[in-house]
Amino acid sequence: MSNVVFFLVPGVHLLDLAGPAQVFSTAAGLGHPYTLSYVAERPRVISAQGLPLVAEIDWPRLGPEDLIVVPGWRSVTLADSPAIGAAPLRALRDHHARGGTVASVCAAAEALGRAGLLDGRRCTTHHDVQDELALRHPRALVVRDVLFTADDRVVTSAGIASGIDLALHLVATRHGPAVAARIARSMVVYARRNGHEPQASAMLRHRSHLDDTVHRAQDLIDGRFDEPLPLSALASAAGVSERTLTRLFTRATGLTPLRYQQTLRLERAQHLLSHGATVDAAARSVGFEDARMLRRLRARTA
Repeated sequence: MSNVVFFLVPGVHLLDLAGPAQVFSTAAGLGHPYTLSYVAERPRVISAQGLPLVAEIDWPRLGPEDLIVVPGWRSVTLADSPAIGAAPLRALRDHHARGGTVASVCAAAEALGRAGLLDGRRCTTHHDVQDELALRHPRALVVRDVLFTADDRVVTSAGIASGIDLALHLVATRHGPAVAARIARSMVVYARRNGHEPQASAMLRHRSHLDDTVHRAQDLIDGRFDEPLPLSALASAAGVSERTLTRLFTRATGLTPLRYQQTLRLERAQHLLSHGATVDAAARSVGFEDARMLRRLRARTA
């Protein structure tokens, strides 16, 4: 996803656009090669909040690693949504057909539906229009009460602010949860679970506190969770005693530093297992000497 293209529709919500754009822009600032561009059917688009936006009318050349994001817009019903021409809908379909990823925020799931990309796939949208989305696109598998869904490179998110969660998920999928956690902390946000799949890693779930001492320790664990990390080293990095660090860490996150590190190892191992790795290989990859500890942790959380 070296190119992230935002397709803008008249009445676009600024936060639907700015939230994901900020995530990918921050990722670029951290050294990950993202180029953001903005495309519309006309060179000037008026946002729902009245701010005029300037966009290109020609689509850039895109490859399988690139991403198209359609931010949502203001409309009472999906039937009242702005018209979208055949050319941009074809661009969405063609990009997905070539192996690319297409995402929507809020009501923009309707655009993906018009492009035929929701047929047979899990999707979601703002809770006010979920029923209407299901009626308008009966072959779509509308999932309610989740922040976002991802199904075969078609990613949809719920209400306006959930576009940030969607973008953090895409960054975590490509670059790992440590990068997503760093971006989330930079933006002073944290991602949440949707109750159906682990879309937010422990690195994000346990970053909602305001304790800088604990954040410093977490920064070290996040970057080196697959290495031995003695409590003494963590306490030294955080500038406190071992006892103080354990007390502060547990109060802020609900976990001891060791349990937090084990949680990161387990989530990474689960990801590797879901992609075909053996238990032994996954255990070694995340820092366990053998598979016994991984098996015990998996059994504990089953």
